[in-house]
Amino acid sequence: MRRRMRIFAAVIFALSGLASGPSTAQSGIPGWLAPHIGTGEGQIAPVVLERARGLYRDRVRRGQVKNPCYMAMDATRPGGSRRYYTICEAQKVFRAVSSGHGNGRKLQKANFANGRQCARHFSNAEGSKLTMGGEYITAETRTSFKGYVRQSGKLTPFRRTFLLFDGRGETSNARERAIGGHQAIFVKWQCRMKKPASPYADEEGYVPVGRLVDYTGGRSNGCTTWSGEATREILRLVERNPTTLYIYPEGRDIEAVARAVKARASLESAGLYWHGACLREIGAPTFWPKRKLQPVINRWRRSLPDYEAKPLPICQ
Repeated sequence: MRRRMRIFAAVIFALSGLASGPSTAQSGIPGWLAPHIGTGEGQIAPVVLERARGLYRDRVRRGQVKNPCYMAMDATRPGGSRRYYTICEAQKVFRAVSSGHGNGRKLQKANFANGRQCARHFSNAEGSKLTMGGEYITAETRTSFKGYVRQSGKLTPFRRTFLLFDGRGETSNARERAIGGHQAIFVKWQCRMKKPASPYADEEGYVPVGRLVDYTGGRSNGCTTWSGEATREILRLVERNPTTLYIYPEGRDIEAVARAVKARASLESAGLYWHGACLREIGAPTFWPKRKLQPVINRWRRSLPDYEAKPLPICQ
């Protein structure tokens, strides 16, 4: 009991230090940023900020990043909450927006599917469709055609821009996994239309036509996904000016929290963090390392029967 009281007192002292004065002597966190630190809606947890700042400063020192801003994401928070952060310390800017988490898969040999609100499963296996925490640097963008949609009574081609991420360590296969960020929207194809003059027409002169589906705040295929407005802001920020992105939690965090939950130990006493609302929902998180999950996914893929896609019906 005395030990817990000492730990609690130390935490309170540290937090009070963040809230008073222009900065703390140990962390150097500026005073204007202190009100944004915490576990409330739109705030950033201390450990997430600490690691995001550390990654950013390290890459600035190495000359790999010159952008005045850096980014972070807390994938332990609920999907509809503002858990993706852009921080520009020199300009005193802190923005928090919603972002999706990986939906995973439900296979016969392994169920690693995530719910809509909270992520329980995490992995860096290719094809897992799961979020992987760790270090990233934003890279180039690629814009691709997704289909024609009707907007303001006109048939318009919809193109979506994808921001690639380069990772390190557990996230080093980010490109192999096609992990990056984009607007949480896609075109659900419904039919095909004869449009031979279109640069997107197939060999027979047809183009796919569908409707836009917005899944802002929902699940993704493992990428970070944002609203239209947030996507435009982020792309403007990093276009030809890369910066760092730190996503929490990493594999070590997930495994440590799972052990603490199993032992019925206090996360706070153990110096661990997971957002309380999601931890209550999922019970305990699970990390599926690539070496364990990749063979399962590969065997599942090989077991799939050959499938020939049927052509879309002709638009009426």
